Amino acid sequence: QVRIVESGGGLVQPGGSLRLSCVVSGLSFSDYDWSWYRRTPEKERELVAYITRSGVTTNYADAVKGRFTISRDNALNTLYLQMNMLKPEDTAVYYCNTLHFRGEGTRVTVAS
Repeated sequence: QVRIVESGGGLVQPGGSLRLSCVVSGLSFSDYDWSWYRRTPEKERELVAYITRSGVTTNYADAVKGRFTISRDNALNTLYLQMNMLKPEDTAVYYCNTLHFRGEGTRVTVAS
């Protein structure tokens, strides 16, 4: 059974930082490319960042380039998203995803 658990969200002031984690079990984590995406009431789904199996190649949405960093630890079956210089428009529920699998998400709220 595949289990994906995102964590690390919370309330942070504009300009602050958060580090999201996504722990995966029941799936060969290292065999897949992974992504982070987010949902808000205004934007149904927005791809935030993407990383290949080896971790060598990453891509980011223009809105987060230079502020967010996606990484992975294949030995720990864990995906990360380091988010710096957070803005109110980053407020969303964040999910990690591969194929059709995703977790319940972790909520990030950026507000003063």
